[in-house]
Amino acid sequence: MANKRITRRSFLGASAAAAGAAIAVPHIVPASALGKAAGKAAASERVTIAGVGTGGRGCFDMDRLRRYGAQIVALCDVNTRNLARAGKRYKVPAGSLDADFRKTVARKEADAVIVGTNDHWHVLIALAALKAGKDIYVEKPVGKNIHEGRVLLEAVKKSDRIFTGGTESRSIAATRHICELVRNGRIGKVTKIVTACPGGRTAGPQKTAPVPGWLDFDMYTGPAPKRPYDPKRISGAYHFHLRDYCSSGFMAAWGIHVHDIAHWAMDLDDTGPVEIEGTAVYPPKGDLLDCPLTWKVNYTYANGLRMEFVDGKKWPHGRGNGIHFVGTKGWITTYYGGAAKASDPKILGSKIGPNETHLYNTGKGDDNYNFVACVKSRKPTCSPANAAHSSAAIGYLGEIACRLKRKLRWDPAKDEFKNDAEANTLVSCPMRAPWTLEA
Repeated sequence: MANKRITRRSFLGASAAAAGAAIAVPHIVPASALGKAAGKAAASERVTIAGVGTGGRGCFDMDRLRRYGAQIVALCDVNTRNLARAGKRYKVPAGSLDADFRKTVARKEADAVIVGTNDHWHVLIALAALKAGKDIYVEKPVGKNIHEGRVLLEAVKKSDRIFTGGTESRSIAATRHICELVRNGRIGKVTKIVTACPGGRTAGPQKTAPVPGWLDFDMYTGPAPKRPYDPKRISGAYHFHLRDYCSSGFMAAWGIHVHDIAHWAMDLDDTGPVEIEGTAVYPPKGDLLDCPLTWKVNYTYANGLRMEFVDGKKWPHGRGNGIHFVGTKGWITTYYGGAAKASDPKILGSKIGPNETHLYNTGKGDDNYNFVACVKSRKPTCSPANAAHSSAAIGYLGEIACRLKRKLRWDPAKDEFKNDAEANTLVSCPMRAPWTLEA
């Protein structure tokens, strides 16, 4: 599927301010000028990036992309304070700063687009970038809901563009080693996995305030429901816990990190659970935020694997986020970032033999480094679209089961619930006109 209609004239940016010293960059020679349009880029040339979203996360990614030789050549945001700061930070001329993301992603001098906005904008911008022929790095999670993730996945499949989902873990050498240990049977057959990430939060009642002059709040809202302005709606501390912008809160927005690792270790990138049931505690009625505070969800896969997903307060393994693999010959616990422990410390020091399964090795650097390298080489990245979609879906599925308070049966190949019309209405959500996803 692809997006045929993105008709509004400007777009949002993240709210967190970004500041820092700018560095000098050489004259732009985009890789597209030397063959990328034909599906091949010259490895010796600088990769040029257009950044949509210039808040804290967008600038974090762009800092790393620049560190690996990319050049930021265009920026987009409807937060004019962030846009101005980022323009100075990356020495982007005023003529390449814009509030209209369609103009930004279409710039001929840009080889690729980094989507570093709020979750409810990820897919619309990514689809526009694909339509413009750009490679895309999309921050996690890919989409506000399961349907958006599927739309983007199908669009990427039909394109010849490079895609990275910004889950970060697959470029961490220690995480890759843990996943290889699990894949190669060091703890026997895995029978259960327990995953955890930080829980939700409350914010108190909605408060109405004047919209500041430096923010186009209507465009910040975009396809989400129109609401009165409250400064907390644009705060990175809160917008992840608002269903308007991220339909399951941290269950997907942070949970995708740990579920991406679990799926990679178990070779589940192209599938998902077949049964889901769970319970959750939500903020009190009248609170601005409406996503789960705490939860416990049980998933069953077609191969019999069981996975339990809890908020960090319920996880007995420390640090509040990670993955606990339980096998017939032992266990391994790994944390987001790569640290690990095992039932026998010798397991962690085990070498992966030449004839065993070796997972994608990005070499030096992180997933931003890998993205730049793959834009040049035209090889798949470490975080492909199918993995990004299936890992995000886990959180969305869990929250739907908690909301409906009953066991649900899921078809991961079709991305739909079996014989449950009510549950299927929650796989997607309406977009505020005139924004839409079209086949």
